[in-house]
Amino acid sequence: MTQTIGSSTFQGRPRLGRPYWRMWWANAISSTGDGAFVAALPLLAVTVTRDPRLVAVVTAATYLPWLVLSLPAGAIVDRYDRVTLMWRSQAVQAAVVAIVAILVVFRQGSIAALGVAGLLLGSAEVIFSNAAQSVLPALVPPELLPRANGSQQVSLTVGESFLGPPVGSLLFAAAATLPFGLDAASFAGSAALLARLPRTSQASGPAKATIRAQIAEGLRWLARHRLLRVVAVLLGILNFANQMGQAVLVLLATQTLRVGSVAYGFLLAATAVGSVAGGLMSPPLVRWLGMLPSLIIVGAAETALFVGVGLAPDPAVAAVMLAGQGFVVTMWNVVTVSLRQQVVPAHLLGRVNSVYRMLGWGLMPLGALAGGFVAHAAGLRAPYIVAGLLCGLALLAALPLLRAAAP
Repeated sequence: MTQTIGSSTFQGRPRLGRPYWRMWWANAISSTGDGAFVAALPLLAVTVTRDPRLVAVVTAATYLPWLVLSLPAGAIVDRYDRVTLMWRSQAVQAAVVAIVAILVVFRQGSIAALGVAGLLLGSAEVIFSNAAQSVLPALVPPELLPRANGSQQVSLTVGESFLGPPVGSLLFAAAATLPFGLDAASFAGSAALLARLPRTSQASGPAKATIRAQIAEGLRWLARHRLLRVVAVLLGILNFANQMGQAVLVLLATQTLRVGSVAYGFLLAATAVGSVAGGLMSPPLVRWLGMLPSLIIVGAAETALFVGVGLAPDPAVAAVMLAGQGFVVTMWNVVTVSLRQQVVPAHLLGRVNSVYRMLGWGLMPLGALAGGFVAHAAGLRAPYIVAGLLCGLALLAALPLLRAAAP
């Protein structure tokens, strides 16, 4: 049984405690820097090349670690102290982004260099993200997990998509190195906050258990849980589709919709508006609708919204579609993250999360590459339209499986 540390009560009701809020602020700080980086990196790539295939390579490199490192990362998260892994991962990311800033100063920001940086950042993110989701049940009571996850989603979204992208695009317009310096500083600040969290080491079975044995245990657990298995596969298809569009969004915005670098940041911020609304409204909405209807609504909405972005006649319509995507993605995350934290045993959470995320996120680099090639062959609007059709077909195929697996 997981022991919850740092929670408090008010008039007999459990409350989120100081450790949770320290983690919340650490995520809020680093996500703001991340948002600036997310806006600046494609803008920097576009200054190097306008080939959508090469621009997509940078995105693919960032998400490749979710395919190749997720399984060992899960075993590591269950084997070592999760808080320590979190702050050390952020420290590594701070160093990598600082090197990118230096490369920009000396005009050495080639596609190859950006791809390597994305690969290193993504590798550290696999460890950090897995540890962050796995440590949360030790910081808050089980009944507060949906609220805690919703608040986390709001802080991450506000930073990554609302505050960060406009700031990053404005800083990039002033000097290309500035957003990368901001991201490096935000990672360092986050690491300093996380280092002060109480340690939450997990016992992971026999002391002599190998990494391979631990990975196999996580694989077996998820394979036996039909609902999580179906949701993970469906998530993989949705994320593949999402990256088809996201990989070339900077080109769609700057070349087809004719927005500048500053306006591009504000276009990304539209996603955050929807995500913040999703983080605030999803917990009561999911309680009212139920888990299965919520997931079906998200899949259907994604289908329409992807096609809507692809057919958008101007930046305003595209912004509305992106805001809708932000809402439904956050709704999906609140449902599925809370579900995993509640049903997976604490000592297995890192490994099961890693298997789930390998299935759910592992196809993202392939989706990014597919988007680049589809855009090269059929135009910059085509990846979003193809992505919408793919989401619709996946949802139709998954519906009977979801109904059969739902409790």
